[in-house]
Amino acid sequence: MTRVLYRKHAGGKEFVIVDAGMNDFVRPSHYNAHHDILPLRDGKREQETVSVVGPICESGDFLALDRKLPSVAPGEVLAVLGTGAYGFVMSSTYNQRPRPPEVVVDGDRYYVARQRETLDDLVRGETAEPTTWYRA
Repeated sequence: MTRVLYRKHAGGKEFVIVDAGMNDFVRPSHYNAHHDILPLRDGKREQETVSVVGPICESGDFLALDRKLPSVAPGEVLAVLGTGAYGFVMSSTYNQRPRPPEVVVDGDRYYVARQRETLDDLVRGETAEPTTWYRA
């Protein structure tokens, strides 16, 4: 799941910018993997060709390029389907972005198997100043 942050038109193309980035789900960028993307609210809207991209501003930060989707607006939630078992294990904290929660879905039931990481999780183990200096 990912939320639409905003939309923009640039270079003659329509972009839907979402809160999920290549660090969350790298398969489209690295393997050219195709995953259907659907809005959670009624999808019976006019279709348009858009690129669904993340907020990292890297050329590989995308979930879908030039894809026909129902017209979506900021705030909407999109489902990225068929992500398989390797989505989370391939995620990273690139650009200091905490990893998303891991959710298990079984029919109409779900539970959060791994909580969303926090900034505290990212900096755990780091120190601002050395506690011991060593000589080379």
